[in-house]
Amino acid sequence: MKVTDLYFDFPEKLIAQFPVRPSRVMLVDEVGGVEELSFKILLECFLPGDVLVINNTQVLKRRVFSGDLEILFLRQIDSFDWEVLFPSKKIKIGSILELPGGVVLTLIEKGRPQRVRLSCEVDETYFQKVAELPLPPYIQKARSDRHTILADENWYQTAWASCPGSFAAPTASLHFSLEDMDYLKKKGVHVCEITLHVGLGTFLPVTATDLDDHKMHEEFVEISSEVWTQIQVSKRAGSKIWALGTTTSRSLESAACGLLNGSCESGYCGFTKLLIQPGFEFKVVDRLLTNFHQPQSTLLALVAAFTSLDSVKSCYKWAIARDFRLFSYGDLTCWIKK
Repeated sequence: MKVTDLYFDFPEKLIAQFPVRPSRVMLVDEVGGVEELSFKILLECFLPGDVLVINNTQVLKRRVFSGDLEILFLRQIDSFDWEVLFPSKKIKIGSILELPGGVVLTLIEKGRPQRVRLSCEVDETYFQKVAELPLPPYIQKARSDRHTILADENWYQTAWASCPGSFAAPTASLHFSLEDMDYLKKKGVHVCEITLHVGLGTFLPVTATDLDDHKMHEEFVEISSEVWTQIQVSKRAGSKIWALGTTTSRSLESAACGLLNGSCESGYCGFTKLLIQPGFEFKVVDRLLTNFHQPQSTLLALVAAFTSLDSVKSCYKWAIARDFRLFSYGDLTCWIKK
């Protein structure tokens, strides 16, 4: 698939700079019919016995500024060395940057990600004190401010975030509250938690011309045996499996494709590089709840695989004409598999 096939136009005024709850919902049925639902009506679409799978990852505060330069700390290699991501094109190996708290950073290896060495050890206490949440650049641009605001501390975390490890939020989950989950449980819906730590595989832009040539970075996934068993029992009973977000979808389909370690009896755990694009056959997910996604992204390719590229483009055009709010803080979409 050509990456240009995933392009669409949108007015920048529709980029949501903050969440609005309850959000608007665009529902696309199994034949491509599109309509707007209220969030309340969406909750009524869940039936007793259905499974809603949610991602319990928690976003890390790892975006640190050195002057105007922002550095995303990804992974600690040893006591002083880290993998990071920042615009280093004009910075030479051996260059030194000053970080908050008197910490000095030296660039020792370029690439994506880069490798740096710090003058002292840092831990989560340091990041909690000086770092910011990794808010998407398009929100920073829309706000004309690269720094987060205090409200982002709540806006950009899910209500059930419990496993620290992500560098971006599973944003479809931001539409739901704990009260919503309690309501669904009382209806007889099985709400099941899995973990996928959102990393470079989800949010790095595609630079290849053809999506087949795009290198997906691996992301950690964990699915318990209890969750997997419940999914299988519900599918055999004819109930629907709802995936809250693309990260949840990739987790479930990675397990179904045999890309993770484990079994139904022991649960699944491991790293996935699964890139879902048109032609992929979904084995688990029947209903996909997700935000609107950026043009030419792997997330948009996943949605196109779930329905069709033509359907995605026509439905996005329909939503944009009706001023749906776009991307991480924007409105919700619900796609029903054929």
